[in-house]
Amino acid sequence: MILKGSQRGGAKQLALHLMKTEENEHVEIHEVRGFLADDVLGALREAEAISQGTKCRQFLFSVSLNPPQTETVSVKTFENALASIEERTGLSGQPRIVVFHEKEGRRHCHAVWSRIDPETMTAKPLPYFKNKLQEVSRQQYLENGWRMPPGLIDKRNRDPRNFTLAEWQQAKRAGRNAGEIKSLIQEAWSISDSKGSFAHALKERGFYLAKGDRRGHIAMSFDGEPFSVPRMLGQKTRDVRARLGDPKDLPSIEDARKHMASDYLPKIQKYVGDIRQKAKAHINKIEADRRRLQAEHATERKRIDDGIRKRSEREQRERAERFRKGMLGLWDRLSGKHKALEKQNQMEALWALERDRRQRDAMVAAQLQERRGLQERLKAARERRDTLLLKLYRDYANYRDMKRGAPPSRPAAQREQTQAQPKPIQKSAARNTLDRKQEALKQQFRQNAQNVALPAEPPKPAVATGPVKAPSKPSTRDRLNRLRRGDHNRSDGPDLER
Repeated sequence: MILKGSQRGGAKQLALHLMKTEENEHVEIHEVRGFLADDVLGALREAEAISQGTKCRQFLFSVSLNPPQTETVSVKTFENALASIEERTGLSGQPRIVVFHEKEGRRHCHAVWSRIDPETMTAKPLPYFKNKLQEVSRQQYLENGWRMPPGLIDKRNRDPRNFTLAEWQQAKRAGRNAGEIKSLIQEAWSISDSKGSFAHALKERGFYLAKGDRRGHIAMSFDGEPFSVPRMLGQKTRDVRARLGDPKDLPSIEDARKHMASDYLPKIQKYVGDIRQKAKAHINKIEADRRRLQAEHATERKRIDDGIRKRSEREQRERAERFRKGMLGLWDRLSGKHKALEKQNQMEALWALERDRRQRDAMVAAQLQERRGLQERLKAARERRDTLLLKLYRDYANYRDMKRGAPPSRPAAQREQTQAQPKPIQKSAARNTLDRKQEALKQQFRQNAQNVALPAEPPKPAVATGPVKAPSKPSTRDRLNRLRRGDHNRSDGPDLER
């Protein structure tokens, strides 16, 4: 899983972000440890109050844990990752908060530690915490058998379209996806070799080359939002100037917006509006299904949580009733029977806790699988809308050239196919190199694991001997429908209230 951490302050702002339900479909407080308060805001306020006795201003350490979107990850896997983070960073025993978020069919975790040691009233140092989080991230990919991203194997293979928070927010203001904008500008750069060809390629993709007030070369979208060309390309300003020349010859942001207002927008906005209106109606229909599914999932989770709680209370009462009272109870203590019953109750309580956790993980996994199907529909609708808009931008650029008397330009797809493409064997060799690096990391991980003394396994309960026919494993849909009907065995789940 990908781990991102930061030292920070702002207790109230972080608490509001962790409990935000506008963007997250489900928010679950998993743990509040080491605080007097039992809620997120109260706990973080408590950490802020303790930090007032020190000079530390970044008294919190926040980490987000993002597993692969297609993988079903249990709570135990998240807890193992958190334990590894604490061990590497030296935060073991520090007060912490763990919150789970779910949105768009993906489940991720947020963990926040207080850096202040209340005994010494000093902040725990966190040197090189990014490198340590990266090591834990690699360890989780190897332990769980997930496909490791190329950029995590070797940082030189990171996706050049990765964008910062500021770039994402800028693209969000323009109503577009930051990764898509970066990809389009990089695509135009790769198929051009001069300022004129780059400006033409940008126009076919819905951008206008202009001169920025402070950034030099900018790509102006049809929505009037400027994007820094060097930043989008991930290159230095002097390298961009070497190909495009001095930006003083380009129109300014004001002139570019006037030009678009007089030439582009009046003709294209109507068609863009029609496409967006139709896409919005389709997406709104899917969003209604998403909200309905979210409400159903929340009801199911409340029912299963209530059932688990009632069953746990009943089992606790049954275990407590095993102890006899009066003289018989005194005899049990003297004979050692009371001690044996205590150990039995402890083991049964641990088994019950593990059973309840497995059942709830199964419910969450089934719901996430159902939610991912709806997310695929939503993603397909958005991609179709973006594809239609991109084609419209390119067609308009072609019609504009024809209106000026120039011959119609070839479609962008045909022209790009004529460009030199990397040979398939080169791509395969690059992939093989990444696979070899990941295999080397796995071998190193296995060797390190062999040198660690593992604790003795707990005794397993006795099982009946003889041939046993393995039961057929129910599908995810069958398990979800069975949980909804409340039709399940006592050992598989709680007696849910209908």
